[in-house]
Amino acid sequence: METTTPIPSLQAAPPLASFSPDEHAGRLAATRAEMRLRGLDLLVVVSPENIYHLLGLNHQGYFAFTLMLLPLTGPPTLVARQMEGPTIAAQAPACSHAAFSDAHDAAVTAADAIADLVPAGSRIGVECNGMFFPILTWEHIRTSLSDRQWFDASDLVEQIRMIKSPAEIALVRRAAVISDRAMAAGVAAAGPGVTETAVAASVYRELIASGSDYPGFAPCIRGADILRQEHVTWRDRPLPYGSGLFLELSASAGRYHAPLTRLVHMGRSPAGGERIAETAIAGLTEVTERLRPGAVASDVYAAWQKVVSGGLGHNGYHRHHCGYLVGIGFPPSWVGGSQVVGIRPDSGYVIQAGMVFHVLSWIIDQPPADYVVSDTVLVTETGSEVLTTFPRGPLTVV
Repeated sequence: METTTPIPSLQAAPPLASFSPDEHAGRLAATRAEMRLRGLDLLVVVSPENIYHLLGLNHQGYFAFTLMLLPLTGPPTLVARQMEGPTIAAQAPACSHAAFSDAHDAAVTAADAIADLVPAGSRIGVECNGMFFPILTWEHIRTSLSDRQWFDASDLVEQIRMIKSPAEIALVRRAAVISDRAMAAGVAAAGPGVTETAVAASVYRELIASGSDYPGFAPCIRGADILRQEHVTWRDRPLPYGSGLFLELSASAGRYHAPLTRLVHMGRSPAGGERIAETAIAGLTEVTERLRPGAVASDVYAAWQKVVSGGLGHNGYHRHHCGYLVGIGFPPSWVGGSQVVGIRPDSGYVIQAGMVFHVLSWIIDQPPADYVVSDTVLVTETGSEVLTTFPRGPLTVV
């Protein structure tokens, strides 16, 4: 039973500008090449993650309407609040800023900017599934420019950024080191009678002290009595002796994330818990070994399912996925947008080198005990590499 937690080493933090101008130029070129293949004259980008990927705009101003317009030639245009001008000038100096004040309709500014970039009859791709595109704004743009042709291009940038560059992978690695340190801090703070809020405070303190940006998703730190409420977090309540504490967290390094999950017990582990933990950890190991270039996501899920079913002794337990792609993340998510690209039983995605997955092996509501564990895994040219290294358990604190 593991009770000690090594603290990983941490190198100096990278500068705020995480990528070179050449890297951003390459991303724009790759996006424009795909636009040409699809016959598009202009791309309308609304996802903060995709805008950041292409331009490097890293701020909290995405809560207000922000739109990137990418023509086939010439500089991109950002439609954004007037007050964001200094930030845009500093972080995306090669981009034009179509500004609107709070007293004016952003939809009018956006429609005017599009009309200035492409003429009537042009083919325009739009990220239609973005959470950050208000319906009224989209309806105004579409109806006022009805002489343009509109096409769903929600997957265009998403598919390009599934494969991480060496510079991106370096940031994921840094995030993984900080995630490990934050998990160690949370486990060290936990114990019978300690409040969930105290554990959360220790996690946040370590995240920030170690150089993390604000994460795209708040750490999920909750008692095992509400384990099944998968997206709720800490309460101001003491942890009873014999109870479990769920910790799922990620640091953010240059907006890149590396999540991991652990389950910690207060004072003693539940009867039979070690056997369930062994099965869950074996499932995680199996997924890691199966994640290699050319593998199909559904086959990876099937391998995980086989291990878990064998450990449980029946085929009745299933999960909606055993992992999903991660990378750039802005609130409210670290999955990198509105779509979860998961390792699911029905997924035909082909695994490629440079993909980064949050791999999960959770066994819940199966006697004699629950166990959850996850890590961030990088797909390499020859296989995969687990980037988060905190001990997988079972973990007990006193």
